[in-house]
Amino acid sequence: MNMIAPESTRGVSARPPVRWRLCWENDLELADHIELSDFFQKTYGPTGEFNAKPFEGHRSWAGARPEIRAIGYDDRGVAIHIAALRRFIKIGQTDLLVAELGLYGVRPDLEGLGITHSIRVMYPVLRDLGVPFGFGTVRAALQKHITRLLGRQGLATILPGLRVRSARPDIYLTVPPTRVEDVVGLVLPIARPMSEWPAGEMIERNGPEL
Repeated sequence: MNMIAPESTRGVSARPPVRWRLCWENDLELADHIELSDFFQKTYGPTGEFNAKPFEGHRSWAGARPEIRAIGYDDRGVAIHIAALRRFIKIGQTDLLVAELGLYGVRPDLEGLGITHSIRVMYPVLRDLGVPFGFGTVRAALQKHITRLLGRQGLATILPGLRVRSARPDIYLTVPPTRVEDVVGLVLPIARPMSEWPAGEMIERNGPEL
């Protein structure tokens, strides 16, 4: 899949439309990785001292590598990015196939536009992938923000108070190979209704975060 899907920045003046490119990971060229690496360093750098470090050396991923990406471009280059990876997570005793959403980024001048546009673009992609649910996590501090942008618009169900255990992408002698984080979950019912999402507050990711 490698296509351009136009998406206008409706309601916002003086901003050109964002053109969406949907592509599998194998379709990315070296120039794409270099451009995305620069985008992520500039986007994540201001959020914390070490947040841009995973993207050094022209890496366009931080932990697990995605399977498919939605990349939004405007006349200044990469504007918005979100990615997905199909994987099984475990909730209690239930193994559940999801498309994990992650690697979200939006250029600072477009803050407030990106996440709702990204999720709308990803919905048909997830339907084509045939997954029961889309799943993502954000920091607990972003609960009100993400509820306003996604929950109240019916784009995702917000699940506060989750704990997710993930494998670290690298091995260090001074820390355990896994970590547990308190997060807010985002669930997108795709092929199954939200009523079939398993009950439980502890989720085993069984791999690095996307």
